[in-house]
Amino acid sequence: MTVPFTPGRRSLAKGALAGVAALFLATAAPGSASASGDSGLPLLRLPAPTGPYPVGARVLHLVDRSRNDPWEPGIGVRELMVTVLRPAVSGRGFPRVAHLTPGAAGEFAALAPLIRPHLPAHGVDWAATLTHARAGAPALPGRRPVLIYSPGGGDARTMGSSLAIDLASYGWTVVTVDHPGDASEVEFPDERPDRERIRTTVLRPDLDAATFRTMIDTRVADLRFVLDTLAVDRVGVYGHSAGGTAAAQALHEDRRIAAAVNLEGYLDQMDGELLPVARQGADRPLLLAGTDGSRDTRLDRSWSALLAHAGPVTRWQLDDTAHWVFTDYAALVPQLHKAGLMTAAGCAAMVGRAVPRVTVPGVRDLVRSFFARHLPVCAPPSR
Repeated sequence: MTVPFTPGRRSLAKGALAGVAALFLATAAPGSASASGDSGLPLLRLPAPTGPYPVGARVLHLVDRSRNDPWEPGIGVRELMVTVLRPAVSGRGFPRVAHLTPGAAGEFAALAPLIRPHLPAHGVDWAATLTHARAGAPALPGRRPVLIYSPGGGDARTMGSSLAIDLASYGWTVVTVDHPGDASEVEFPDERPDRERIRTTVLRPDLDAATFRTMIDTRVADLRFVLDTLAVDRVGVYGHSAGGTAAAQALHEDRRIAAAVNLEGYLDQMDGELLPVARQGADRPLLLAGTDGSRDTRLDRSWSALLAHAGPVTRWQLDDTAHWVFTDYAALVPQLHKAGLMTAAGCAAMVGRAVPRVTVPGVRDLVRSFFARHLPVCAPPSR
């Protein structure tokens, strides 16, 4: 089933725009650049979460000794960095987590115009942006449904912070996962003989079929290792682009995943071979969410193959948007445009022409509503 979604249409305005006032109460509106930071450069802001809970964050370094790293075999093991976001008792007195650490921000500043050509090559202090999660804030007691996030190819887990923190503010435990070697940059706690402290991406614009296959296979294995580490048997998984591809395929392979969201990820290999999930179908809830701005024949073919099977699979399309509207770029890119650091065409190419005060809550509502049906949390406290 395909359900078109045009942000701003009256028929969906009530659901998509619920909580907009709260969303922007704690920050400047994501469509406008704010005052300069200490560097004198424009200070980019992320939208605040809308749920009833403060959010605490903890960063973990996970090591899978049963696998080698596919991109750097000399390492000898597969290492992951993850952030665990949980509803907190209180965030007061705990520092807000930086969107990018200074080291990661320095690498990203150099990589940004290479991995995302519309982004500016200079004029941005990527280390100045703060998220709305609090480092060390004590988690609320009790077990909560777990959601795992896999970012897009060439993106770090940090570019999915806004949506992940919003989900955690409604009661889920959300784990965002980096895929080192694939992600733009990943910072580890320390160096080791065969790897530097910050690993940067091996992906190049001329991505070939073998590299894409390795990327998806590795991501699925990474997600399953995180499940092993968490020792949970019922979770939700969501991902963007290559992360969406991995989320859908992981749902097919691992019964511990109860529901998944694929945010505009292909369901085939670059040579046209359909992934098993597309060939055989899904027997647990799967949401396929795409944009009109990045829809193409390859996406239609692979998604249609899956939809041809009977099963709990739904397709949504967000009109007047483009591929990176599912990430933090939805809020950041319009600010870069307003600051004169990006062209209108570049902004539209990345996130579409719909304004972020509509698209940000629209995407949040779509993903949150899906998981509320299939992995519900306890009712929030009355306010």
